[in-house]
Amino acid sequence: TEAKSSLNGVGVVKLMGRQSGFIAMNASLANGDVDVCLIPEVDFAMEGSSGVAQHIKNLLALQGHAVVVLAEGAGQEYVTSSGGTDKGGNPILGDIGKWFVKRLKAEMSCDVKYIDPTYMVRGITANAHDSTYCTGLGENGVRGSFAGYTCISIGMVNTHAVFLPIPRLIERERLVDPDGRMWHRLLTST
Repeated sequence: TEAKSSLNGVGVVKLMGRQSGFIAMNASLANGDVDVCLIPEVDFAMEGSSGVAQHIKNLLALQGHAVVVLAEGAGQEYVTSSGGTDKGGNPILGDIGKWFVKRLKAEMSCDVKYIDPTYMVRGITANAHDSTYCTGLGENGVRGSFAGYTCISIGMVNTHAVFLPIPRLIERERLVDPDGRMWHRLLTST
């Protein structure tokens, strides 16, 4: 709506995810209006005939607007970070969103609307499905505690609530596979 409401409107949304683009990729697939999704697992060029800026110019000429989703860890080679780590031990990332908006405005005549929801979980009330799902997760978390389990997370696998050992969940970093099915679904939809 923000992008469509102005002449040559570009809506830029930065989503959380640190060094992984799962949230940005899945949000882009779920939305259906996203034209460009940039994630840390896939390098991109900003300038040049095959760069993101040129692609956005082409979108503006073709449809009059564009929607861009940025994963917070995307394009870190373009921005400077303060270095170091935060209290959780995660690397402190540079702000790709502000840099990206500044570059877009320098490259073309467009009205950029930048949205950085940071770590807001939801902007609306949970629906009935969400409430039922969360109740089930909570109830099974209590069952796991009563059974004496520690270091577990609760998840749904094939419609069944299961106990998932946290050490197993975090033993390796999960990244978007640029050759995988989900990423190719996103490329097709954008």
